[in-house]
Amino acid sequence: MTPLVEQRCVNHPSREAVVRCPGCRRFFCRECVTEHAGRLICASCAAAPLSQPRARSSTFAWLLGAAAGFVLAWLAFYYLGLALARIPSDFFAV
Repeated sequence: MTPLVEQRCVNHPSREAVVRCPGCRRFFCRECVTEHAGRLICASCAAAPLSQPRARSSTFAWLLGAAAGFVLAWLAFYYLGLALARIPSDFFAV
C-alpha cells in the first residue's frame, strides 16, 4: 500500500489526498470530506443511511439478551418453586 502522501483525491486527481474515508476506504482532498461524528468522511458516506450489518448485529444482540434474561428468570422461578415445594406441610399449619 502506498503512503497517504503519494495518494490523489478520487474526485480531483490533480489534488493531493489528505484523508482516507473510513467508510468507503477511498482517498479524498480537503474539499471532498466533511466532519461527521468526530471523523472526516466523504459526502457519499455521510449521506448514506446506517449499514444493515450494524442494525442486524444490534438486533441480534438485543434478542440474545432478551432470550438470556427470559431463561434466567425462568430458572430462578423454577428453583424457587422447587424450594417452596420441599417445605414440609406441617410448617404451614396454624
